[in-house]
Amino acid sequence: MKIDAQIRVIMLLVCGMFLFDGCSSGPDDVPETGTVTGTVTLDGAPLEEALVQFQPESGRISSGTTDAEGKYELDYTGTLKGAKIGTHKVSITTFKAPEENLETKEAQKQLPKEKVPAQYNKDTTLTAEVNAGENTIDFDLQSK
Repeated sequence: MKIDAQIRVIMLLVCGMFLFDGCSSGPDDVPETGTVTGTVTLDGAPLEEALVQFQPESGRISSGTTDAEGKYELDYTGTLKGAKIGTHKVSITTFKAPEENLETKEAQKQLPKEKVPAQYNKDTTLTAEVNAGENTIDFDLQSK
């Protein structure tokens, strides 16, 4: 009887070790990241409510939205701040997709205009290098 109880305890301990080992580490597919913050200005003025996206050569996009002072902080996932280490193509836009289907031309005319020139979003020429640790990357955009 005593040996049976010892075997059960040992089996429980072994199972517990495997269980805790699986919970202790993050996903294996998360690359090394660096935190990224900065300020976006357009013609010298802070650019509010702009979506800032960093696209690495391969992997997940990191993004953040500017506040009233033009400051942003990138999120890699819902719980992880930053961006993958390496070179990124950067896109900055103020366009927001409509929440409803706009079928009439009149409704389409009422959409807010993009404030940021195409060279900074759909035809972007912006790049940035993300390093390990903290990165401050500012963008001073020009409308002309």
